[in-house]
Amino acid sequence: MNDDQLLRYSRHILLDEIGIDGQQSWLDARALIIGAGGLGSPVALYLAASGVGQLTLCDPDVVDLTNLQRQIIHRTDAIGQPKVLSARSTLSGINPGTRVEVVQERVSGARLEALVHAADIVLDCCDNFATRHAVNRACVKHGRPLVSGAGIRFDGQVAVFDPRDADSPCYHCLFPESGDLEEMRCAVMGVFAPLVGIIGAVQAAEALKVLAGIGEPLTGRLLMLDAMAMQWRSVRITRDPACSVCGGDRSRLSAETAPVACDVRN
Repeated sequence: MNDDQLLRYSRHILLDEIGIDGQQSWLDARALIIGAGGLGSPVALYLAASGVGQLTLCDPDVVDLTNLQRQIIHRTDAIGQPKVLSARSTLSGINPGTRVEVVQERVSGARLEALVHAADIVLDCCDNFATRHAVNRACVKHGRPLVSGAGIRFDGQVAVFDPRDADSPCYHCLFPESGDLEEMRCAVMGVFAPLVGIIGAVQAAEALKVLAGIGEPLTGRLLMLDAMAMQWRSVRITRDPACSVCGGDRSRLSAETAPVACDVRN
């Protein structure tokens, strides 16, 4: 680290649990963020501010007026611009030392797998089950930790799935792809603006902990927030030995069966 970096990140370095080694681990890290919307905004802002060396943002959508109520990485003058370009502009103003790569497309198949393989950690900031399952399969196959968040109305949840840990469940263990799960969209159901900020900030915190190897991450736990009562609830989740994703031969997994639609609504 140079003198400017030592000063910029001094409040992290002062923490014994982080120190210079922890900060350096973030400077050397590569994070893949699926979605540049309600959840992806605080995730990207905090990871960039904290000094994560490279962020790759995936989102095919453009900034819309309705996004600005909660997608805090975008500004009014960015309406009509691709979200990934708007986000990169904001992030460069916060920390020019963080490299921001953008992917303005619905990544899937080999493209998704290549992005996951190149990352040290993946953050799922999308709003649909097809995306989540595709990203989960790629993370299990390539052994990349996944930080998953979700938010609708006043309810949010966050969890960490780490295939490097033999006891860690994957997203499919918790929400089987064949399960009868109802998808809810912010465009229809609405969402409390600070909710996605809270959940996204927790996702960023968990990602930083995993990258630096500090604290106790949310691996094997689902953390749920009721923002109306401002109450948190933590539920233990276990790996399903019969899981079709993490319970078998990982080398045969593929992300090609579902396209990845990034965070266009949450």
